[in-house]
Amino acid sequence: MREFLQMARRLAPSCGTARERIVLSAWHALAIAALSLCVFLLLRPLLYPGSGDEHHGQAVMLAITALVIETVSTVSAHRQIKAREQLISTAHEARVRTDELFAMTDMLQSADCHEDAAAVLMTSSQRLLPDFGSALYVFNNSRDRLDLIQRWNIADSNILPESVSPSNCWALKRGKFHINDPQSITLCCGHHHDRGFSTIEIPMMARGSVYGLLVFALEAPDAFERLRAIQRLGRALADSMSLALSNIALREKLRTQSLRDPLTGLYNRRYMEDALERYVSLSERTGSLTSVIMVDLDHFKGLNDEHGHAKGDAVLRDVAAQLVGGVRPSDVVCRYGGEELVVILPNCNLEDARMRAEALRARIEGLSEVHAAQISASFGVATIPETAASHTDIVAIADAALYRAKQQGRNRVVCAQRKAEREEFQPRLAETA
Repeated sequence: MREFLQMARRLAPSCGTARERIVLSAWHALAIAALSLCVFLLLRPLLYPGSGDEHHGQAVMLAITALVIETVSTVSAHRQIKAREQLISTAHEARVRTDELFAMTDMLQSADCHEDAAAVLMTSSQRLLPDFGSALYVFNNSRDRLDLIQRWNIADSNILPESVSPSNCWALKRGKFHINDPQSITLCCGHHHDRGFSTIEIPMMARGSVYGLLVFALEAPDAFERLRAIQRLGRALADSMSLALSNIALREKLRTQSLRDPLTGLYNRRYMEDALERYVSLSERTGSLTSVIMVDLDHFKGLNDEHGHAKGDAVLRDVAAQLVGGVRPSDVVCRYGGEELVVILPNCNLEDARMRAEALRARIEGLSEVHAAQISASFGVATIPETAASHTDIVAIADAALYRAKQQGRNRVVCAQRKAEREEFQPRLAETA
């Protein structure tokens, strides 16, 4: 009983609110008073001989009552302390999660691409959900599928699809989280199949559009319940990622608009000038050749007047597609202005550039049947250092060759004269004069 009193006195000052401590102190005072009275009644025969032991039974009852009171107060104190510690632990975990989410959101503001955002997400999810595997899917440019950007904490035996079709994903169809758990006989997405593990898929939405899919995977008998338990935290991670992906998409759109022609999708004149200067500088250092093909559609104004500007725009788009499809991935196709297009061919001599221009001319002429109109183009070809000396004059020289192609009847390729031929021709003109 003495041990119970000492334990209660140690616990009473540190548990509960002020009101709880007052109530607990009152219980202790009542127990101490009962024990004091009990001790007095037990010692009364010794202190006052002859008084009898008529109060011995009352002393025993008071002792039992004091013990019960002290036990109840101690148990109550333990329960309050346990509940208080649990609340403190829960609040601490929530504060840690909140701090981690804030830090993740701050880091995502500096992400320039999907890979950067995936790296930030991987670090945060491993801290917050170390027992779960994760994967990040993002829409491609045409938005017909989602490509796997990154995966972590998933065994190699658990193969995830490299791409996901929106029509095969219930989470994307519904715009809500979805759990694929074959063990619980849930409705599984078409891309999940039975892979030996369960997943929760959370769509990442921002500004009314879906930008990707966040997947958490777990292989355990109670996977369904544990996946449901992380739903809110997963939703918070997905919300932070969705804003980051939205910002990346917006920056990419602005970058594309500053470099691309909106009608044809080709690079614009500003990018062409920068790229040409860069390629020519590289050629001067390495001793390689750089060629430029100038393209101009024949009688394009008449096509617009006869068939309308909508037909002219369609023809321009198809011509651009034919040019892009007929050159190497390293070549650059640009819209110079109006119906004039430019193709930059690094590491290409004059003869190879002429042959490439002939192939492009044939591809463009083949569009006549598609559009039920006569479509053709004239080409001028120039090369550094064979026909030009720098990036500032190669475009002018190619344009001069294009003008000669127009004079010779259009729908043909004309190469610029080599510098040696021009140097020989100029003295002859002087002698003739």
